[in-house]
Amino acid sequence: RHFVKPGGIVKVSSNAGAVGVRYSYIVGSAIENEFLHTETMPFLEWHLHRYGRSYGDKRDVYKRPDAKNNQSYNAQNANSDMVYCFCYSPTGNTLPKQSIRMPPSMQTLINCKDGPFKNMGPGPARENMAKQLHARVRSVVR
Repeated sequence: RHFVKPGGIVKVSSNAGAVGVRYSYIVGSAIENEFLHTETMPFLEWHLHRYGRSYGDKRDVYKRPDAKNNQSYNAQNANSDMVYCFCYSPTGNTLPKQSIRMPPSMQTLINCKDGPFKNMGPGPARENMAKQLHARVRSVVR
């Protein structure tokens, strides 16, 4: 908010298969920060659709977009990307404390019945998978 002038436009792209960046999180966070949702469009209809896409996090340090077809990222396909457009419209009011959704606990992951745990019975393999996922989530949250 401190870097965008009133009326400034911000566009965010996200893939339908994205795990942590759902449409509802993007729009909800924007609204919490006084950005109005003005438009949603398929990525390929955006005039910058040939621009290099990225994960937008620490993975970009060691993974670079494929300059030829821009499809080098796992689970990223321009056909399933959407672009969300927002306009900064500050009210001048003090904003409430931001809502932050905490990652699941180890016990929640161990008890999970879907995703990678769907066909996994109880035991060390399940606990190891839960530890790996928990460590991955914690590394991204920081």
